[in-house]
Amino acid sequence: MSTITANHLSKQFADVQAVADVSFSVEPGEIFGLLGPNGAGKTTTIRMILDIFKPDHGSIQVFGGKLDMAGKRRIGYLPEDRGLYKNQKLESTLIYLAMLKGLDKRTAEQRLSIWLDRFDLSDFRRKKVQELSRGMQQKAQIIATLIHDPDLIVVDEPFSGLDPVNTRLVKQILEKQRAAGKTIIMSTHQMYQVEALCNRIVLIDKGCTVLYGLVHEIKRNFAGNALLLQGQGDFSHIPGVLESRKENGSWHLALETGTDPQAVLRLITSRENLHLERFELAEPSLEDIFVSVVAGQIKGTQTTELEAAHA
Repeated sequence: MSTITANHLSKQFADVQAVADVSFSVEPGEIFGLLGPNGAGKTTTIRMILDIFKPDHGSIQVFGGKLDMAGKRRIGYLPEDRGLYKNQKLESTLIYLAMLKGLDKRTAEQRLSIWLDRFDLSDFRRKKVQELSRGMQQKAQIIATLIHDPDLIVVDEPFSGLDPVNTRLVKQILEKQRAAGKTIIMSTHQMYQVEALCNRIVLIDKGCTVLYGLVHEIKRNFAGNALLLQGQGDFSHIPGVLESRKENGSWHLALETGTDPQAVLRLITSRENLHLERFELAEPSLEDIFVSVVAGQIKGTQTTELEAAHA
């Protein structure tokens, strides 16, 4: 049984259609990526899943049915907008939040000691939240999300404010939760983290599902939409290319959907100011695919030149 099943969700606020048509399912034992550009409808979708908002149309099932209070206690939610009490002490705040999720005080205290040690926060337990650094507050918020041992974990930008050591720690924790059979929804703009952690993804744009499936299958389907170049000159303004970046002496190009790589090659070799030494198809990253799907829905003004080179 799927932990979450969302069918044709829509939600409108006044004249703004925040979500138009979103469908996906999330299974136990997976880290699922909920992706999209700013304003795509990700947060509204999450809030409908959590029963904070009611959908105007469509249906949601969580744990096989309608989400009730018992079901809500089985959820851990890390929102992008953090919600700790700034003027309260760290320890008392986290114990209070754990008790709201159904833990008795003694159990909350026992679990909290373990989590504080794991995140190297034991020495700060009696500090006010506002006295902690941004990274420490992020770690505290993650503890609040996980302390009650939820079955469904929803994390929005979980690595925000964390240094590389703590980023690795959080990744290890999420992977351990997945191995324990927990369901994890992760929303982030850090595509390399999605690529490292997620089994499946859904990409939302303008309130609609535009890409959905297994990460490795999506990357296979987009093979041919990324190029790796080496040579002399500036390869950043090639028609049919949505995004270009130079790393370690090589150019990485993300192509518009439907662009023929051979047409790009012919165009490059026709330009006297470009000298090509290496040209190959590359496995697209999720970032390349994200750009291709979202930005590629509106073709640039240079399409005509590319089509002329292809003719």
